[in-house]
Amino acid sequence: MEIKPGSLLSKIDSPADLKKLPMDQLPQVCDELRQYIIDVVSVHGGHFGASLGVVELSTALHYVYNTPYDQLVWDVGHQAYGHKILTGRRDNFHTNRKYNGLSGFPKRSESEFDTFGVGHSSTSISGALGMAMAAKLKGENRKSIAVIGDGAMTAGLAFEAMNHAGVADSDVLIILNDNCMSIDPNVGALKEYLTDITTSPTYNKIKDEVWNALGKLPVGKTFSREMASKLEHSIKGFVNKNSNLFEALKLRYFGPIDGHNITKLVDTLKDLKNIPGPKLLHIVTVKGKGYELAEKDQTKWHAPGLFDKVTGEIHKKKFDTPQPPKYQDVFGHTMIELAEKNEKIVGVTPAMPSGSSLKFMMDKMPHRAFDVGICEQHAVTLSAGMATQGMKVFCNIYSSFMQRAYDMVVHDVAIQKLPVVFCLDRAGLVGEDGPTHHGCYDIAYMRCIPNMIVAAPMNEAELRNMMYTAQLDSHTLPISIRYPRGEGVMPEWRTEMKEMEIGKGRKLKDGDGIAILSFGHPGNFAASAIRELKNNGINPAHYDMRFAKPIDEEMLHEVFAKFDKVVTVEDGTVVGGFGSAVLEFMAQYNYKAEVKIMGIPDRLVEHGTPKQLYEEIGIDANGIVKTVREMMGVRVTVKA
Repeated sequence: MEIKPGSLLSKIDSPADLKKLPMDQLPQVCDELRQYIIDVVSVHGGHFGASLGVVELSTALHYVYNTPYDQLVWDVGHQAYGHKILTGRRDNFHTNRKYNGLSGFPKRSESEFDTFGVGHSSTSISGALGMAMAAKLKGENRKSIAVIGDGAMTAGLAFEAMNHAGVADSDVLIILNDNCMSIDPNVGALKEYLTDITTSPTYNKIKDEVWNALGKLPVGKTFSREMASKLEHSIKGFVNKNSNLFEALKLRYFGPIDGHNITKLVDTLKDLKNIPGPKLLHIVTVKGKGYELAEKDQTKWHAPGLFDKVTGEIHKKKFDTPQPPKYQDVFGHTMIELAEKNEKIVGVTPAMPSGSSLKFMMDKMPHRAFDVGICEQHAVTLSAGMATQGMKVFCNIYSSFMQRAYDMVVHDVAIQKLPVVFCLDRAGLVGEDGPTHHGCYDIAYMRCIPNMIVAAPMNEAELRNMMYTAQLDSHTLPISIRYPRGEGVMPEWRTEMKEMEIGKGRKLKDGDGIAILSFGHPGNFAASAIRELKNNGINPAHYDMRFAKPIDEEMLHEVFAKFDKVVTVEDGTVVGGFGSAVLEFMAQYNYKAEVKIMGIPDRLVEHGTPKQLYEEIGIDANGIVKTVREMMGVRVTVKA
């Protein structure tokens, strides 16, 4: 299906083309850009609501500023689709998030207009400030602009950056895109503070009247605007005593203004372009703007998948037989089962209640499940604090996001031997979100921490047993339980939960000649490979190790006493991961064997479907079959 852009958008191959248009044609550009995003995403998939909410802002920024010389940094990048389309990637936009196609996020290697690679939240202000400081040192008159949402503004990194920006004397503009949403609704005092500013009718009415009146005075626009700005500060202090947060950080505050009024945005940005120093523009937008269903249910339409743009029907795969649930849903429902029997259990997540499925518990037990906003460091230390008081805390964080809280895991949890349960969702290769979101490193970075237990279930029943074991009073150490994005393997997954012996694996199958040691969900790839290898007369043994730390030494002694060929399989980095633990054991006890470590290689794996990516790195069932055949000296024939 060919998707054609509108008459104006079809002629915009760069911001230079956009600048040729008169102001009165910008609303049409925005309408066409919004429709093009709807058309492409409905057919090809991707993030949706965030980009619709900043169509006018994206257009205004590239219309006013001299990008890419003036440097624009998008926070997270979910909202950068309009930016990509306006900067020469319109005709390739249908490849967005597809294997070997455009990245779903701004990426420096993809375009000079993507000045800073992003994917995680709250980095934009620091990045843009660094650019502004560098420009000043080099004597360059370039502008630096950070666009950050109110959800991302809750992270400590954003406040650290603003605290520095206020005294750095650099020409940086922070645009606060305030839509009361990240993926799920925002939480916390900052949300309430921003709501106070945007909903104060007295302040907004007086501010607009003063601004408009002074703009009509015959004394020069610059003088009038400066006078208006001074009066505006006084009005803020008079009407809203809480309105000095940003000014207290020495950032000149402007707004709030309507983020969907393209004329107002352009005029305001032109004014701000001539005001030196650090400043913040507060705009109010609607996530999903222009698509009614997305405006009404912003969480559902953050990334809905493929859908009928006319009816709004989201296309779901239909199956004739029951299908396995998502691991995240098994976690969410199991949390409720456990919490109903153990009053000490609480759940914590940093702004991902829907993604982690902790929302199930938040709906049923709101006093025992907490969304703390986009602040992984706080989530970990908060969990540690509750654990000191005897609570059994399940802290659910995506594997790649846990990287942001590493010091807290070491300093606040492991050193104090607090039994916090880290449930690391999205472990392994997550697919279309690409390298910023792949959960590659947690096995390695958790395994090297003293007192930390590192576990991974092969299926839903194993996940339930690990969670059950972790909440028992007899369990007194921190534990990391990792599981992948997407479906498991057990349609009938509500199994009876049983205590699991920490550090004990299980032998799934005896064999001859070669042993496969798997860790976590890839054990299912290995099981499929073993069924295929049977046709070649190869009979591998299969061990599901369950724990990378403490590793099952008794089982490893059995393996190396019997086999001189061993394959390890994991969906984590091969550097320092589960396979490395096996090699360390082998070296410690002077075993001699041929060992092949299969996992995520020591390079960045780009985006694509998980199936495509696991095939690329060779740890899918076919890759394991190939490796075992080669180790067993069986000739490998390549299918045409």
